[in-house]
Amino acid sequence: MTITNFSIEYDAINSKNSFTNGDAINGRIIVEVSKETTIQALVFIAKGKARVCWHEHYGQNRHHVYWADEKYYEVKQHILRESRQDGTEVIGQGRHVFPFTFTIPDRKIPSSFKHNIGKIVHKVRAELKQSMRLTKRAKAYFTFVSKADMDIPGLMDPQYGCKDKSVRAFGSGNVSLDVHTKRMGYRQGKNLITLEITNNSSRAVKPKFILYEKMSFFAQGRRRVNTHEILKEKAKAVEASSGKKTVTKMITIPKELLPSILNCAIIKLEYRLKVKTAL
Repeated sequence: MTITNFSIEYDAINSKNSFTNGDAINGRIIVEVSKETTIQALVFIAKGKARVCWHEHYGQNRHHVYWADEKYYEVKQHILRESRQDGTEVIGQGRHVFPFTFTIPDRKIPSSFKHNIGKIVHKVRAELKQSMRLTKRAKAYFTFVSKADMDIPGLMDPQYGCKDKSVRAFGSGNVSLDVHTKRMGYRQGKNLITLEITNNSSRAVKPKFILYEKMSFFAQGRRRVNTHEILKEKAKAVEASSGKKTVTKMITIPKELLPSILNCAIIKLEYRLKVKTAL
């Protein structure tokens, strides 16, 4: 085999090895050959795209595949192309390194995401073309984290929800919940949740907090939804017939959570907080 190694690599710019809008990615394409080799072209490609695909079954003999694609950018650079009259380029025996630089477009692009139904990928790729031979390809994925979009309506507005519940099993009366948060959008860290409970029932109630993610996938007019609980926490019980009580609970959002995805037409990732009471 004449070409003994064909690969592509890039340099990290932070400890998380992640990139965001407008960042420059520097790297290199490596070609190692055992003898003098003729090449038609060496091409660098950077691409960001999303894809969803799932099957739905209708009875025993019918099923349908729903799929959709969305492309955000594709940049192509000719690193090495034909320079001789016969349309080829010759490289000598040994290891050859071809540097590249690529700047991620500074516009609204969704973050990297991976699920068995859909994914959003950002990658760099190299293609080496030779006459009468299959094109060789090398690729490397990179993690893209979109800059926070502060233009989302209501992002910094206080949030409020309420719920009334009747107690009938082994007790009687009503429980009223009023939940407040300072805003809708939060970064990974700690959120302050204020819960006002009016317990006019004959039993003590225990507030429970559930943080979960909701993933929605869209294709051909259909939607597929998956939910997954991230964490559960409890607050101190509110005694029976105690009237209105205010419970403050600090919810810690895990640092490893992916950012919400609200700028992709076929994949949506949201985080929601559910508050309920148990007797």
